[in-house]
Amino acid sequence: MRAQTYSLRPIVETDLEVTLEWRNLPRIRNVMYTDHLITPEEHYRWFKKLQKDTEKSCFVFEVNKNPVGVVNLSLDVYNQRATWGFYIGEDRQPKGMGMIMGYLAMRYIFEDICVQKLCGESFAFNTPSVSFHKRLGFMEEGRLKKHVLKNGHYEDVILFAVFQEQWNANKKELINSIRQRGFCI
Repeated sequence: MRAQTYSLRPIVETDLEVTLEWRNLPRIRNVMYTDHLITPEEHYRWFKKLQKDTEKSCFVFEVNKNPVGVVNLSLDVYNQRATWGFYIGEDRQPKGMGMIMGYLAMRYIFEDICVQKLCGESFAFNTPSVSFHKRLGFMEEGRLKKHVLKNGHYEDVILFAVFQEQWNANKKELINSIRQRGFCI
């Protein structure tokens, strides 16, 4: 097993340069709803707004204290529901880093802030994201046909969800799957 440490921590101002660099990478930008090149000023305004928003948060995923990815959360406290978005920014990460990041985020969402439902969305053409959600135990709840205008044509969006009880039933299996890939969490 690889002796590494994995963590999620709140984004801080010193993360803005690297997270902007990642967010503007074509491989990340191309699968986002907002896919224009983000300016440093726009990114800073997003960060300042995030700091004041009690229902949104952003975390940096670290491996051995080195930032490698991002998890964004929007929380609906009344309905005990969260919606997430994520990406691995550092592209030279071993296969399996996304699963570890997803596991840590889900553990935080279901065990620390105690939501009852976690929602995700993915463009139908983004097969890595669709597969990722399914490997983490999400169910497809629906498809929004021709929902987002992207590159001159409309794209379908797949809606995913996983519930607290599914998390409780499947988290050991997820840990085992991560360990089978050679990681120790």
